[in-house]
This record gives sequence, structure tokens and C-alpha cells, in this order.
Amino acid sequence: MLERLRPLAEWLYRRGENLIVIMIGVMFVAFLLQVVFRYLLNWPTGWSNELTVVMWIWVVLFGAAFVVREEEEIRFDLVYGAVTPRVRRVMVFLAAVALIGLYSYSFPAVYDYVTFMKVQKTAYLKIRFDWLFSIYVVFVIAIVARYVWLAWHAVKGPAPEDFDPTKASSGV
Repeated sequence: MLERLRPLAEWLYRRGENLIVIMIGVMFVAFLLQVVFRYLLNWPTGWSNELTVVMWIWVVLFGAAFVVREEEEIRFDLVYGAVTPRVRRVMVFLAAVALIGLYSYSFPAVYDYVTFMKVQKTAYLKIRFDWLFSIYVVFVIAIVARYVWLAWHAVKGPAPEDFDPTKASSGV
């Protein structure tokens, strides 16, 4: 069943990458416009700075939730690569349980805060803060789902692969 969903998952992953590229492009254009308006036209703009910050928040949280793969996450490779597959499985499980617990514990407060922020808007673009910060709610849900999957996989799946430093990626 999961193999039938793989093409859909790969397509969604590529669309997530496309969305990240668009957001980075918007951020870059807003930054360039800010430089042009401020230094060439002597007309400082606040909206371009605000748009850059909004795009940065969304790029980081959306990217961490949907685009960055597990093997691209930062981990203590020195320790992780030195232990046996069984210990690696325990490490993955314990880290997953800890993160599931922390994010789940914080979720009600996060949700309350984000929904409360509908009372304020950004200074220039007038974006409601609940819309702006809604990506964090999505991020928390996606991260909890990811780590539930990783915990389940650590218990029931195949042993984690041996760490090969020659195949390590920076995630870029």
C-alpha cells in the first residue's frame, strides 16, 4: 500500500520544494526593492522589510515541516555512527518520544496564542498575526506526525542503516 503512495508523496515533496523556491524568490525581490527604494530613490519602505521577514518565517517553518528530510537533520553523527544498529534504534525512539511529548505538551498553548493574535496586524502589509503565525501550528502538527512515524519505524521497521560519512549531506 505504501509503495502505491510513493509517487504522490514524491510529487507533493517536489511541490513543497517549488513553494520554498517561490518564497525565497519573493524574499529576494523584496530585499532588492528595499535596497533600490532606500539607496537609489531615497524613499525608505517598511513593507519590503516586513515581507522579507514574513517569507523567512514561512520558509524556515514550512521547509522544516515538509521539505527537509530526516537524513538531512542535524544530529550527533560522531555518537550516532559509533553505536550498534540496536542502540541507534533506541536513540531514534527516545528522541522521537521526547519531541512528541514536548511538542504535544506545548500545542494547546501554541494554538491559543496563535488564535489570540487575530487581534493584531502587521504594521505595513496589514497581515493578521494569526494568519502569519499559523505556519507554526502546521509545523508542530507535521513534526509530531513525523516523529510518531519515526518512533513506530524505530520499533517495527528495519534497523537503521550504518552511518557512512562519505554520503553525508548538508541538506543543500
